Amino acid sequence: MTSTEQSPADSSGSAGSTGSPGKETGHRQNSLLEVVRRRLRAGELGSASVIVALAVIWAVFESLDTSFLSPRNLSNLSVDIVGTGLIAVGVVFVLLVGEIDLSVASVSALAAALFAAGNVQYGIPEVPAVLLALAAGAAVGAIQGFLVARVGVPSFVVTLAGLLGWNGLTLYIFGGQGSIILDDGGLVVTLTHYYFHDVAVAYGLAALGTAAYFLLSYRNAQRRRAIGALPAQGSREIVLRTLALAAVSFAAAWTLNQFLGLPLALLIFLTFLVCLDLLLRRTTYGRRIFALGGSVEPARRAGIAVVSVRVSVFMISSTMAAIGGLFLASRITSASETASSGNLLMQAIAAAVIGGTSLFGGRGRTWSALLGILVIQSIASGMALLGIPVAVQLMITGVVLLAAVIIDTLARRTMHAHGLA
Repeated sequence: MTSTEQSPADSSGSAGSTGSPGKETGHRQNSLLEVVRRRLRAGELGSASVIVALAVIWAVFESLDTSFLSPRNLSNLSVDIVGTGLIAVGVVFVLLVGEIDLSVASVSALAAALFAAGNVQYGIPEVPAVLLALAAGAAVGAIQGFLVARVGVPSFVVTLAGLLGWNGLTLYIFGGQGSIILDDGGLVVTLTHYYFHDVAVAYGLAALGTAAYFLLSYRNAQRRRAIGALPAQGSREIVLRTLALAAVSFAAAWTLNQFLGLPLALLIFLTFLVCLDLLLRRTTYGRRIFALGGSVEPARRAGIAVVSVRVSVFMISSTMAAIGGLFLASRITSASETASSGNLLMQAIAAAVIGGTSLFGGRGRTWSALLGILVIQSIASGMALLGIPVAVQLMITGVVLLAAVIIDTLARRTMHAHGLA
């Protein structure tokens, strides 16, 4: 694995992963177009293909039903993606080290069951009940991570056993009740039902996000130019990316304000994405994750505590699954013993992979979860508007997932051919 993959700022799919050297930004051969061509030849497709696919999906459904891109539907879509999206973010961490977590759906249901039973049946206040659910998620991750990293049991086997075992524990907690209704005015239900009606909140968030991206990108480019040995984004590329982000952000803010305003759930989701992205790309811990995803033995020889890092990513995955489970319960105002059934597991994993996270480890970003779940939920929303059966939705999602894996495999093969992996 090359330093490009290991560096948090250079991981595949990163907004600033590849750019023209600062001293050559004025030359034609290092223009933005040349950068794109070089990345395509090297198999570093990043998130571009996913964004194009998402644009095509939206265009097709809008042509078939003009209510698809209505403020109401897009606002509902922005809330619908949060629960599964948070779970997918945790899956990204596990995939980055070349492992898999099949227990996330069961853990999300278990967390919701613990919260509901503690708060509704035993009268535990909401905040302690939430902390109990999150602690249970972290404990599950620690147990599974220990079995994988220290004992050496394959993650597929450990988490498959977890899928069954934690689901059984969830059924035991419900005791045959089927579901527990949550307090409509409670904290957890508020998570997905509260909107900031003041238009300044959405526009302010768009402005803040755009400014923060520009400042971080500019500072990172300056630092790389000072070092001299690392590729850095040119000023033109930074400006173009910032303008593109501003256009998307303010368009989203305008659309949300046409309905009920900025959803609290979406704000929390974006906050998690930003914080965990900074953790991956801007910290020593994040670099260790990418290094471990490239190859275990070189990472161990470099002094990385392999066992600790591997256990930690499983803890992150299970904790994010617990958080996602609370948001899913909030959306339907109840915790159900069937919450882990259906397609939740496949949607979470598919979202991470479709969004650009490699199944082979070492490449991906937290934003992969956002892009992937947008693709999946957009397909579901569009087909629901058109009255198309769920069976067709599953087939189409399966095709999209397969296409994403094929692209990932071909990209990896191309990178090997260019000596980049």
